[in-house]
Amino acid sequence: MMPAMRMPPGQEVVPRYSTGERLTHWAVAVAYVALFLSGLALFHPFFYWTSALFGGAAFMRVLHPFLGVALFVLFYAYALRLWRDNIMTDSDKKWMGQMVAYMNKAADPYVDGKYNAGQKLMYWSMIVVIAGLFLTGIVLWRPYFAPSFSLGARRFAAVLHAGLAFVMFVGIGVHVYAAYWTKGSMRAMTRGTVSGAWARFHHPGWYARMTGKERP
Repeated sequence: MMPAMRMPPGQEVVPRYSTGERLTHWAVAVAYVALFLSGLALFHPFFYWTSALFGGAAFMRVLHPFLGVALFVLFYAYALRLWRDNIMTDSDKKWMGQMVAYMNKAADPYVDGKYNAGQKLMYWSMIVVIAGLFLTGIVLWRPYFAPSFSLGARRFAAVLHAGLAFVMFVGIGVHVYAAYWTKGSMRAMTRGTVSGAWARFHHPGWYARMTGKERP
């Protein structure tokens, strides 16, 4: 990743995501939406109408697990490149202690990395949840794998799969809202850059490393 151009503090355009990272991120987002909508129809008859978006229930039932595999592959292709940036640090513990004040814009806790503690918790939770969805989905995948498991195992997997899907739905909702709430964040995934002022305010440690400038 190229460093930011040297300009007065806060006026730089700081590279945050490469083209490949952004394309993979949006591919994950598209796969998630398709997976979520198709999964709703399989979860409860009330949501059966969503099957029409996929050409009918029969095709949707076939397509859903393949969408799950696509999400699994795309997500880990993206996420595994970011694991070093998501290791928890001592400053993250302090950030967590001020999280509520930060959300109310009453505090500016120092962030020494590319991501804050909330983003890191989201990252690791999705690592676990998507792996769980993939494994339980294998147990439920007819006609390929489900017959190899007992009825009890399939029932347990179905309940766990639905629970994990709900956790992921909540997590993605928080992720989307946080991106909207943190003005300037969407630019990172549409243009690949953020403003120097945004980086210096939200991720001062990372900003300092990218620009060679210390936080005032």
